[in-house]
Amino acid sequence: MTEKLAGHLLVDCLIAQGVAHAFGVPGESYLAVLDGLHARQDTIRFITCRQEGGAAYMAEAHGKLTGRPGVCMVTRGPGATNASIGVHTAFQDSTPMVLLVGDVASDCRDREVFQEVDYQAFFGPSTRGFAKRVERIDDADRIPEYVARAFATAMNGRPGPVVLVLPEDMLTRMTAAQPLPRVEAVQAWSDPGSLRILRELLLKSERPFVIAGGGGWTPQAAQALQRFAENWRLPVGNAFRFQDTFDNHHPLYAGDVGIGLNPKLAARIKVADMIIAIGPRLGEMTTNNYTLLQAPRPKQKLVHIHASAEELNRVYQADLAINATMNAAARSLEVLTAPINVPWEQWTLDANADYLANLTPDKLPGDIDMPVIVGLLQKHLPPDAVLTNGAGNFASWVHRFYKHQGLAKGYKTQLAPTVGAMGYGVPAGIAAAIATGRVVLTMAGDGDFLMNGQELATAVQHGAKTIVVLLNNGMYGTIRMHQEREYPNHSSGSRLHNPDFAALACAYGYVGVRITRTEQFEDELLAALARPQGTLIEVILDAEVITTRTTLSAITRQALAAKT
Repeated sequence: MTEKLAGHLLVDCLIAQGVAHAFGVPGESYLAVLDGLHARQDTIRFITCRQEGGAAYMAEAHGKLTGRPGVCMVTRGPGATNASIGVHTAFQDSTPMVLLVGDVASDCRDREVFQEVDYQAFFGPSTRGFAKRVERIDDADRIPEYVARAFATAMNGRPGPVVLVLPEDMLTRMTAAQPLPRVEAVQAWSDPGSLRILRELLLKSERPFVIAGGGGWTPQAAQALQRFAENWRLPVGNAFRFQDTFDNHHPLYAGDVGIGLNPKLAARIKVADMIIAIGPRLGEMTTNNYTLLQAPRPKQKLVHIHASAEELNRVYQADLAINATMNAAARSLEVLTAPINVPWEQWTLDANADYLANLTPDKLPGDIDMPVIVGLLQKHLPPDAVLTNGAGNFASWVHRFYKHQGLAKGYKTQLAPTVGAMGYGVPAGIAAAIATGRVVLTMAGDGDFLMNGQELATAVQHGAKTIVVLLNNGMYGTIRMHQEREYPNHSSGSRLHNPDFAALACAYGYVGVRITRTEQFEDELLAALARPQGTLIEVILDAEVITTRTTLSAITRQALAAKT
């Protein structure tokens, strides 16, 4: 049997798992893998990134879009630690991902050689860790086994990241091993007894509410969820930054359950007598710091459906815990026999009415009207456009005012970090453009953009067109907001002296423009959609416009009044 370099075998194993793109920064520790990528460049593309954090974000975004592990390749030490932010994002966002780390040679280990890191200790799996599994491949003949297991682990149960460590000398050995077949995620089905109990609980309910989100959703699962909600006339809210799980245009939609939560929706969840949580972990953001549902025992009856048995009853003690993957759970729920009439018809209608009323903007100062700008995005972006963002108050504009059709229509349209990681939006948008070829709109803040804005060079090099709408208010806005609430008029560390963003975008090969008034935006958006290259639209936002509901000065006044 013909032998080949282990680095080449690794590439063949990735191709066998259906990998078409790998994101990374090259390093001398995995030159044999890079050579294997060169040999198979007709089948798999290596996307050369500018920093490992951006590469890891791209891989995570790819995993969110496709449902299969996004692949990131980095070198040892600083390369791996730079990539850790993307691994942590994949862990908390329940996204399948595989990080491949080129490592020091086996005969040099444990001497603190150049860039040596203990990856098991650094990434090691735990309930508060980075990765689901961390493994080192010392035997080239076992590469197929490790790669197949990494993909299975990343997809099965609660999806998440896996780290494979690749000693440099192992990658240069010859091996006759062959790739293993493509692995698929295993479906865990709801047991019939639990479904009967769920139906009984629903029949006794007067104010039920569904929260849907988390990892593992497909268009088929989202469509089955919609049929379940329609059969039972249930109000549905999407968990934090999973706003494309349930169609926002649907008359059963009640809004997103996350940061900047509609106060009426928060009150509705608190007085609900039954919560059916399908997919989300019910973390801090979705539960509003564990106040919408009290931990560990909610006042509402709680049915928690999750793909991971370890996640069930970990934070919240559920009245009914069901271990099922989203495809299986939703398809089981859609055939659950509903009564002809339900007592919560008006409850559901009111929930949707509250959502629609929340689309009416609050009056805020300045020459930029952000609800109008988001309305223009809604008007001109195609329904399958992918919207990406990082972390910051700037993201709340699209979260509150943009309506996703999403997965029920056949495509994922939101890429956003539930972990709250800054710098995510730009690289995630580039990955989406490469993977889908669809229109991609990234909403960024000034501080957020500067964390990974250099990846615009990656976009230009690899022909990925994105449109970046950059809201520049000269500060780390979220931090400044919290400072004014806790320490009014004591701003420290949150002000920014920014570059000329439009000129910076041009330097990378994008078109860069700046607007200062709302009426300038539509023409620039239409021009960006029409031109072949990417565009950055810098929007100068009044520093007073700190949230979608209030101003910085109002927050300061309220904080000072509370202290007197």
